[in-house]
Amino acid sequence: MRLHRVVSTVVALLAMSFATQANATAYRNFRVAIYVTVHDTQKLADPATFAREFARVSSQLQFDKVYIEAYRDRTLATDAQLETVKREFQSKGIQTSGGITLAAGGAGGQFGTFDYENPTDRAECERAVRLIARHFDEVILDDFFFYNSKSDADIAARGSRSWTDYRLAKMNEVSRDLVLGPAHQENPRVRVIIKYPNWYEHFHGLGFDLDQEAHAFDAIYTGTETRDPEITDQLLQQYESYEIFRYFSNIRPGANLGVWVDTYSIRSIDRYAEQLWDGLFAKAPEQTLFEWSAMASDKPAVAGSRPWSGQATSFTWSAIAAKQPNAGWATAANAALHIADGVIGQLGKPVGIASYRPPHASGEDFLHNYIGNLGVPIELKADYPTDAGTILLTEAAAADPSIIARIDDSLHKGANVIVTSGFLAAMQDRGFQQLAEWHTTGRAIALDRYFDGFGAGNGRELTGVRKPTPVLFPEIRFYTNDSWGIIRGVVAKKGFPVVLMNHYSKGTLYLWNMPENFGDLYTLPQPMITRIKQYLFGDAPVQIDAPDHVALLTYDNGSFIVQNFRDDAARVGITRKERSATESVAIPPHSFRLFAAH
Repeated sequence: MRLHRVVSTVVALLAMSFATQANATAYRNFRVAIYVTVHDTQKLADPATFAREFARVSSQLQFDKVYIEAYRDRTLATDAQLETVKREFQSKGIQTSGGITLAAGGAGGQFGTFDYENPTDRAECERAVRLIARHFDEVILDDFFFYNSKSDADIAARGSRSWTDYRLAKMNEVSRDLVLGPAHQENPRVRVIIKYPNWYEHFHGLGFDLDQEAHAFDAIYTGTETRDPEITDQLLQQYESYEIFRYFSNIRPGANLGVWVDTYSIRSIDRYAEQLWDGLFAKAPEQTLFEWSAMASDKPAVAGSRPWSGQATSFTWSAIAAKQPNAGWATAANAALHIADGVIGQLGKPVGIASYRPPHASGEDFLHNYIGNLGVPIELKADYPTDAGTILLTEAAAADPSIIARIDDSLHKGANVIVTSGFLAAMQDRGFQQLAEWHTTGRAIALDRYFDGFGAGNGRELTGVRKPTPVLFPEIRFYTNDSWGIIRGVVAKKGFPVVLMNHYSKGTLYLWNMPENFGDLYTLPQPMITRIKQYLFGDAPVQIDAPDHVALLTYDNGSFIVQNFRDDAARVGITRKERSATESVAIPPHSFRLFAAH
């Protein structure tokens, strides 16, 4: 009995020691979690495996929490495995929550979802939900809770509806009857979180509902993977790792609980760090690292191609790795997270140019993130920003049947309203002509010279350091002197508007003509892009004159961040509204610089 008490005391002291150590490593401005997939849950139920892998991870990475998964791709953990792994982490002072991935694997390069018209799949979905809810008071759904099945049963159930309408209705029913209802029956205390992935422009087509569903769950979570914008299938732009958290937070204020990044499909380890930074710069309260096996791997992280490695960058992998033998992804994450933690306390609430995207809208997909990569801070909203002084409307805003009346009201209040050529094309026969008689002709023009043409008389050519590349723009017709082409392109001695201005009531209506390929925004001369920003966003507290792939993040306390996503250093001119002089700074590649509030 005495020996038993001694052993119990030692175990308790060790547990307290681990708990104290974990609490001592907590970050000041956010929490850090690791997602443990069901395959690792099964492995970690073995005490020797847990001890070995926990030692590996904790020697490289400070973290506060884990999500322990019970189900993925037809694989279920047992009750005993979940309880064992949960108990082991808690003994180390690590907070535990649950996770499930409601997916059925996949084949042929396509993810496989459950067929929610199939009784067997419906029963398996509910079984997984009840299993995880029994063990945890907080449960997160990994982002495979969408619907791409087109079985005969699905086709029959769809009837005459579009696939989008059918899937939205079906997934709201599934959320209610197979997830939220059973989870709360099993555990009345449970909080169920739906995590949304990065491809938000296409959500509604596969049943992800940012309108009703996002409010039905107890909370939401944000996938911020942008990985590599050139070699991955979606080509998501770097700025989205910041912007998407802001958008989802505006959909569910106070209930967007964190951001999620994996280690896949990047060419340099610096991109991994940037993704972690940008979700946290958006003021996410928690960062989840996917997943445990990547953090626990005994293989070193692959640094990738890094021609800038000899420069003093924000994330100096060679110096970081030198301090940790066999440094892995956990080492990289730890370094990036502590770099962010040293900055975030000086940031206020994120602010930016108000833009509007209704939850189920389509059009000019992901354009906001290309604009963000030009140094325009965007605050994307799911509701029309009625009180904003400057409003940016892309084609997605045309999904709002009241959009023309909303624009008219904003202009009467004295706002600057900027519409893109995609918005004009969608609305020119749906009431836009009452605002300005602008038309897209359906033709595209290749432009390679650009002029600042404000006012009558000569224009000033806007040239950059690179040889101009012809870029296709939609042709826009307008009435001279009713509207003015303040930025124009010229080819074969004929001019075409790139930015149009039209005064209306107390406000000003602008057209921003977008290239047919949004990626061509990056090939336009830097002086042209800077001039566009000066015209359209002149009331912003900070503006930058910078090459493409340099982002500006602004905050309501006057602080801001300039972030360089380029592979080379960028010379950046910074103009603050309260100062007359422009300052010039150099930002190393894949680095950021904080400008604190004064």
